[in-house]
Amino acid sequence: MEKRTINPWNWQKERSYSQAVEVKNAEATLYCSGQAAIDPDGTSSTQDMKSQLEQAIANLEEVITTAGYECKGIVRLNIYTTSTKELWPHFPILQEWIARHGIEQAVTMLEVTGLFETLTVELEATVVK
Repeated sequence: MEKRTINPWNWQKERSYSQAVEVKNAEATLYCSGQAAIDPDGTSSTQDMKSQLEQAIANLEEVITTAGYECKGIVRLNIYTTSTKELWPHFPILQEWIARHGIEQAVTMLEVTGLFETLTVELEATVVK
């Protein structure tokens, strides 16, 4: 697989994403459903935003690795949250995870009026290998 990031500016680097990602000669593509803070038994978290973000990241990583992919293959990450104001102070948690795996991805973050049950953040990814 060949991956090329396109960044006409530099400011997005501080926010840990790329403006666009081009992929050529991919072996396979994995489209992940939104992963949130849901326990293995299907129970939705009632914890705070920080805890839910950490669990959503862990759940996304579990889906990716169970499918036989690597997190560094993420090329698109959509972030849905019920409060960008509440999520933003915890954004370094996501940035550290991105850096640890060497992920270079395009990102969209949306504030929504609600997520399933008690959830406050959800991560949706496209992964290639």
